[in-house]
Amino acid sequence: MKALYLSHPQVRIDPEVPTPLWGLSEEGRQRAEAFAARRIVPAGTFVFSSREAKALELAEIVAAQAGTPVLADHLMGENDRSSTGFLPPELFEAAADRFFGEPDTSVDGWERAVDAQGRIVETVLAALKSVPPDTSAIFCGHGAVGTLLKCHLGGRRIARSEDQSRHGHRGGGNAFVFDVAGTVLHSEWMAMEDLPDAWWR
Repeated sequence: MKALYLSHPQVRIDPEVPTPLWGLSEEGRQRAEAFAARRIVPAGTFVFSSREAKALELAEIVAAQAGTPVLADHLMGENDRSSTGFLPPELFEAAADRFFGEPDTSVDGWERAVDAQGRIVETVLAALKSVPPDTSAIFCGHGAVGTLLKCHLGGRRIARSEDQSRHGHRGGGNAFVFDVAGTVLHSEWMAMEDLPDAWWR
C-alpha cells in the first residue's frame, strides 16, 4: 500500500477574507468531485487533512468515497504567510520564488521554508504511524508544504523547480505518491486527473 499527497484545487480568492478560510471555487469543487467519482480511493483509506477550509472541503469529498472520517490537524496547514496577507499574483510569485530560493530566510515575515518543511514532515510521519498495515493513506493539503514534503521524501534540496506549478496543474489539485513508511517518493507532482487508477498498489 502507498500514501498520496493531494493539494487542493482552485479556490475562491477574496482579499477581504484570511487565506486559511478560503474555500474551493466552483471549478475546484467540480475537479474534486470528479476525482472522487473515479472511485480510485480504496475503501477504508485513512484521510488526513489540514484544517484550512479549502483542504478540508477536498478531504471531505475524498473521505466520503473512502467511507472514513477526516482526521484534521492544523500542523498540516500551508506555510504561514499571515505577515503579508493577500498578495496580488505578481507579488506573490516573487515572494514564493524567494521562499523556496532562500529556505533559511523569512520572506517578509513568512514562516521559513526549513521550518515549514520540518513541521509537515514530522506531522505526516507521525500520522503514518497510526495507519494499519495494508491500508492506504491520503493527505489533503497545500502546494508549498506539499512540495517541501516531496523534497524531503526525494532527498532533494528545497527549490521552486520542485513546486506543483512546475509539474502539474497550475490551478492546484495535484498529487504525488510515496510509501506509507514515509521514506520513498514514487512520483512527481501530477494533476489529480492524471493519477493512475491503481496508485495505491
